[in-house]
Formats: sequence, structure tokens, C-alpha cells
Amino acid sequence: MLRALHIRDFVIVAQADISFDQGFTVFSGETGAGKSILIDALALTLGGRADSSVLRTGAVRAEISAVFDTPESLASWLTEHDLQDEGELILRRVIDSQGRSRAYVNGSPVTATQLREIGEYLIDIHGQHAHQSLLRPESQRDLLDAHGNHQTLRQTVLTAWKAWRSVERQLALSEQDASTLAAARDKLDWQLAELDRLAIHAGEWDEISAEHTRLANGQSLLDGAAQTLAALDDDETSLHQRLSQSVHRISQLLKHDPNLQTVHDALDSACIAVNEAISDLNTYLSHAELDPERLAIAEDRMRVIFDMARKFKIEPDQLFALHEKLHAERTALEATSDTEALKAQAKTLEATYRKAALALSSARKTAAIELSNLVTQAMQTLAMQGGVFSAVVTDAAPALHGQDLIEFLVAGHAGTTPRALSKVASGGELARISLALSVIASRAARVPTLIFDEVDSGIGGAVAEVVGNLLRELGARHQVLCVTHLPQVAARGQQHFQVSKKMVGHTTESCITALENQGRVEEIARMLGGVKMTATTMQHAQEMLQD
Repeated sequence: MLRALHIRDFVIVAQADISFDQGFTVFSGETGAGKSILIDALALTLGGRADSSVLRTGAVRAEISAVFDTPESLASWLTEHDLQDEGELILRRVIDSQGRSRAYVNGSPVTATQLREIGEYLIDIHGQHAHQSLLRPESQRDLLDAHGNHQTLRQTVLTAWKAWRSVERQLALSEQDASTLAAARDKLDWQLAELDRLAIHAGEWDEISAEHTRLANGQSLLDGAAQTLAALDDDETSLHQRLSQSVHRISQLLKHDPNLQTVHDALDSACIAVNEAISDLNTYLSHAELDPERLAIAEDRMRVIFDMARKFKIEPDQLFALHEKLHAERTALEATSDTEALKAQAKTLEATYRKAALALSSARKTAAIELSNLVTQAMQTLAMQGGVFSAVVTDAAPALHGQDLIEFLVAGHAGTTPRALSKVASGGELARISLALSVIASRAARVPTLIFDEVDSGIGGAVAEVVGNLLRELGARHQVLCVTHLPQVAARGQQHFQVSKKMVGHTTESCITALENQGRVEEIARMLGGVKMTATTMQHAQEMLQD
């Protein structure tokens, strides 16, 4: 579960340090105070996209840290990625003013992708616009699969689909006009013959260029090395002789003043370094020689390589990679020529796909019946008495996600025929159905923490009280965090934070305060009656908290 959240210089939050408990926690506050900013900050620690716009005005960097208990399900992942499992998991994200982002897990650097992988074990976030995405067919399919825990089946279908389609593409290519294939083969054969004759190896252009430079400047290199050697070690006035004399002189003076030891050590080191340079120069001059014949060979090889690069309109250092690429294309072209073998392979892979897709379809139909019953039951308590929800699975053309069409149908009232969700549900009804789906799907969730960001929008009154009870019930199985504007929901929280804003100088800052006793009464009263609180709203707030 989430233990703590630390925020610095994020949007309008200068600093916030929040500790969390188990059960149902609510966040409330005026519009624009920054309630959802907390969810956005947490999402960043879970690998969300970051840029400089998240920095508070005037800040040089934003920093967010989230502390979790380490779930057992994550232990093997941490071991696999060489991260310490200390029982406590600290996720940290830092974003600077240039938009650069750094991420850490227990102090070790990680990628944003790795944070997202970790987040799948820790938190499910249900956003305030979830009910809008619910209208999309792919969202309905994903929700049904999440409820049925179909991840493994979906991956099997996806893998089988990719293998089948890959061979189908090869087969289509092989069935093209024979003259087209012959022309492609002839072109590849000519190109490969040219490159085979060149026989260039990896890195050869860089090697021969460096050798040519050395050979072309051979006389200058010999003269320069000889002159340098003479200056270092030629006669009594050479640098080596003078350094040796200086070392000897300081050695004598050390007998009278130990403070000269550092001077002696520095001169001695310089003398050793000069000796090494003299030795290296002698070795260089004994092996170096002018080689006009080798220079001519290098120049000729460079000319041949350059001419070939110009023929293919690429840089000389790209010729080896081109040779490898054309070999791969020629191999692939040969594979496509065996049409009958490809047809047999495609048939086998299609059968594998359809078997996997059939298993997924069967699982989806079972999950659809269960989900339909659960949501229909929930609708009866959410001011939709007599309403019916139905998740329908029908056959569709094969695709990467299976061969099913998933459609959510709803009848908002008794006696009406269920129709597509997008056609019959009002905004309020859609929000309530979305909330019911979110809660039901979360019951099967394996993550310890669930977050609901204003998913209760569009409801109120007695329905809001049911929603509050529903979330509190869910808090008995998971840690539940909810950003809400409804007093009926806030009153059911076991932990309550108020988010407010204030002016500091010329900027707006968000403040997060943990509420207890009278503070909760006043906040519930504000949510009930607005800015001006009366004795009636205060009494009503007390009653709601006592229920």
C-alpha cells in the first residue's frame, strides 16, 4: 500500500508531505485548489510523461517521491532488475526546467518504462473522465478482459496473430507478378556482386583513412619526433639533464629543510615522466619508416571504396552495413519464392491463431455473463431501478485482439430494450455505470491501492450516499484514495484531507491539511452549503459523519 507522498515545487504545490493509512481516504476542496494535482504527481512517480510545464512558477526543478510497502508479487521483478528489496519501495522522480527527467527506485536509477512496470503491481487509477472512454469499443473490450483476468489469453492471441500475418505478407509477395520478382532479384544480385568484389570489412574505411593519414605525413612525423627527442635528451643542456640536476640539488637541500619535500617529489615525478617519454620516442623512431609503396596501396584502396560509395550514393563507412542489409533482403526474397511451403505454414499458423482466439472468446462470454449480472445489481442501488446492463460478445473478423466484438448494452429503466451504451445513457447514468464497472473490476484487482479521481461526477443525493458506502466497502479489501466533491462520499472516508489554495506574494499555492473531528465537520458543511455555513449545515454535517 501507499505509505507516503512527498511533493516539492510541482504545479502550484510548493511542498507537501502526506502520510496515508489503510482503508478509505478522501480528498476534498474547492474547485481549482489542486485536488487532482496530487493524483498527477503520483502518476509521475509511476512513469507518467513529464515536461517542464509541471514545475511551479520560479522553481528550477520539481521532485516527487512515493513510499510503498513492497508487495510480494513484485519481489521477483526487483530481483530480475538488480534492485534491492528492502520491504519498503521508494519511487522518486525529478524534472528540471529543461524538461529532463530522472527516475529512481530505492536510490537506484531506472527508466520511466521500468516505473510503469512497477506501477502495474502497486496502483490502479480510475480517472474523472473514465466514463467518456467507456463509450469506445476498445475500452469496453479492455474492461471486460480486465474483469475476466484474460491477460495471458490475450497475449497468446496477439503472438499467434503476428506470426500468422507475417507469413501471409510473405505469401502475398511470393504471389506477385513473376517479372516483378525477377527484376527485384536481378537488381539484388547485381548489387551484391559489386559489393562482394569490393569485399569491404567492418570498420575498414576508418582504419585505412587513419593509416593513409599517418603514411602521408610520415616525414613530418619522423622529423617532429626526432626534434622532440633531441630537446629532451641530446646534451648537457637537455631537459632531462637539467631536471636530473635539479632533483639532485633539492635532495641536498632537504637535509636542511624538510619543507622542500613536495618540491622534490614534483621534480622527481617530472624526471620519471621525461624518461618514459624519451624511451617511447626512441622506440617510435626505431620502428617508424617511410613506406611509399604502402601509401600507394592505401590510396588505391581508398579510391576503390570511394568510387563504390558514390555508385550507391552513400558514405564510404556505410558500405559494409549496406552489404549486410542486401544479403538479408536476398535471403527473404528467396524465402518468398517457395509459395507452396508458405501456404502450408500460413495454414498451420492460422489454425494456431483460431484455437487461441476461440479460447479467448469462450472466456470472454463467461466473464460477460458475470459482469452483466454484477453491474445490473449495482444499477438497482444507483437510482437506476429496473435497469439492465448487458455485455455482449459477438463474432467479428480476426484481428490482433481476437475475433470478437464486445459491446455494452444498457436499459436505463424497466421494460425497455437494452441498446448501445452510447445511444441511451445520459451523462449522469453513464457516470454511475462507469463507477459501478470501476468498482466491480477493482474487486478482482491484485494491486493493493485503488485511486478514484472524481469518478462520482454527475451523481448526487441518495445515490451519492450509496457510492460512498460502495467505496468504503471497497476500502475493506484495498487501500482506496478518492478525490471527491460530494459530501456524502467524503463523509464515508476513514481519513480526510482538505486541499485549499492561498496567495503567497503574487503566486497561488496549494495546501494539503489532514482533517480531524471539528475540521471534518466544517469541511463537510462547506461541501453541503457553500462558503456560508449555517447551524443547520453544521448539524447536518455532524449527522453524516456519525452514520
